[in-house]
Amino acid sequence: MYAAVVFLPLLAALIAGFGNRALGDRGAQLVTSGSLILAAVLGIVVFIEVALGGQARTVEVLRWITVGSFDVSWALRFDTLSAVMIVVVTVVSACVHVYACGYMHGDPSVPRFMAYLSLFTFFMLMLVTSDNLVQMFFGWEGVGLASYLLIGFWYDRASANAAAIKAFVVNRVGDFGYALGIFGVFLLFDSVSFDAIFQAAPDKADATLSFLGMEVHALTVICLLLFIGAMGKSAQLGLHTWLPDAMEGPTPVSALIHAATMVTAGVFMVCRMSPLFELAPVALTVVTVVGAMTAIFAATVGLTQTDIKRVIAYSTCSQLGYMFFAAGVSAYGGAMFHLMTHAFFKALLFLGAGSVIHAMSGEQDMRRMGGIYRKIPYTYAMMWVGSLALAGMPFFAGFWSKDLILEAAYGAHSAHGLFAFWLGIAAAFLTAFYSWRLLFLTFHGAPRADRHTMDHVHESPLTMTVPLAVLAFGALFSGIVAYEWFVGHDRAQFWGAALFVAEGNDAIEAAHHVPTWVKLLPLIVSIAGILGAWLAYVLVPSLPGAVARALRPVYLFFLNKWYFDDLYDRLFVKPAMALGYGLWKSGDGAVIDGVGPDGVAAATRNLSRRAAALQSGYVYHYAFAMLIGVVVIVSLYLFTQGR
Repeated sequence: MYAAVVFLPLLAALIAGFGNRALGDRGAQLVTSGSLILAAVLGIVVFIEVALGGQARTVEVLRWITVGSFDVSWALRFDTLSAVMIVVVTVVSACVHVYACGYMHGDPSVPRFMAYLSLFTFFMLMLVTSDNLVQMFFGWEGVGLASYLLIGFWYDRASANAAAIKAFVVNRVGDFGYALGIFGVFLLFDSVSFDAIFQAAPDKADATLSFLGMEVHALTVICLLLFIGAMGKSAQLGLHTWLPDAMEGPTPVSALIHAATMVTAGVFMVCRMSPLFELAPVALTVVTVVGAMTAIFAATVGLTQTDIKRVIAYSTCSQLGYMFFAAGVSAYGGAMFHLMTHAFFKALLFLGAGSVIHAMSGEQDMRRMGGIYRKIPYTYAMMWVGSLALAGMPFFAGFWSKDLILEAAYGAHSAHGLFAFWLGIAAAFLTAFYSWRLLFLTFHGAPRADRHTMDHVHESPLTMTVPLAVLAFGALFSGIVAYEWFVGHDRAQFWGAALFVAEGNDAIEAAHHVPTWVKLLPLIVSIAGILGAWLAYVLVPSLPGAVARALRPVYLFFLNKWYFDDLYDRLFVKPAMALGYGLWKSGDGAVIDGVGPDGVAAATRNLSRRAAALQSGYVYHYAFAMLIGVVVIVSLYLFTQGR
């Protein structure tokens, strides 16, 4: 059963991918969706046995690499941390697979799409069940490959190709740091197995290594390098630029990869490596600061976006920042709690946005929507559920997890913890504001679409609406059900040895004893954000334009995403293109081709033209040439005889 959870999606991907002509669209959908539903059921059983029953285990698959002291087995690690991720990945993926059956109806490449989805799910499951860093790197790179294929699925669109390449390249930057971190771990511990690393970590707490010509604290450098990998995969500030552009892929891709699974891989990895990060306080500080900055950055940019999927994408980026600064203050259980609840309500929002796009005949610009809530009431209700959970309204899933993170950041009583707390409070206000901005612009007000589009607005089919109900159930109840397990009184028994927190660093315990105003402030600012959006987009709809004109530099700064793309374009893209163009023209064209094949060909052509010029067609020219030849030969003979 345990191996089946991981390998069922791979089997489905192979069948749908290689048997697409025999299966057809419906057959591929049945195979992949059926396999994922079965995997989700088994995943829930695994969660009950492993996380709730305390029956952690490792399933050996095969002996993988043995070179000297480097011994790596392919094994599946099932502990509470991986069990939580298995439930999240399989349940959300099953919903996305079923949803895709309706959303992708009529697409000419349905089997390929379904195969890619299942392949991605396999790689993600391989990542979260890894028993060592090399196996995790295999899953890590696998999800990167699958995301490239899915983002660029509509390869006939130039924008989709560019987005896929951008995602691939930016992730390679992070993955390079991650690979260096793995090398550093092996150098320090002579092993890549988690059990061996974690057991030896306390003895290496003060170890140093030579890095860039300096003697530095080994675990700090290793953890920072690993975190660089997490920054790329989880779209943290600096390596975030690929995530919004990835919305060029079909909406099911956005829900699966960019809301619930791949982008959370970095958070999972930091939590998995908690025994190392706890011994590297400088690295934890960096994680906290980067996470907090990401949360506020993405929230400010989300205020100005007009594409419905991009607003939700920046929301994802912001919420990932919350998860990271939770991990940075050692509230790993809180980070995983928010990861789980966020997976449900953010996938719900993405799929709800897809339902809106489906109803609006492919329109994604919120400025061309409005006045449709009566025509698609079910989707409208689901978007409200997702938005309430995202804003952290009481008793919805986000209320339990996001508030706990903010309380833990305050309870950590550190400078970086307070920095994260206040930025998190500001981001909570902005989150509520842009969430209701989305709702009001999309569903309320006068219709701004053309009459033809409005006449065809309709509710989505059951294959799309049923998955919304499943995710809405998670957005409603996952927080209250899992609270005691993840961050409450049962957390020590629930997590067991899967998470490690050093003595004196228990921010979750401190979160339960913060002042009342700290507990109430997130709710107050969220309500203020909702009221602000109602004022700006319902009561006084001219207000946003007036504010944008009055604060034009600030508005443009947010609209242009803090100019990160422009900065990277000037620092990296244009110089790289200029260098490539120069090497192409001067190096490849002028030197290699000019001297090589082009040069030889040109010389041959030149000699041929000169030789052809001798072929005049006149007999006396040929006789004269023969006479000259005889004279030359006789002269050479006489000259050599004379010597």
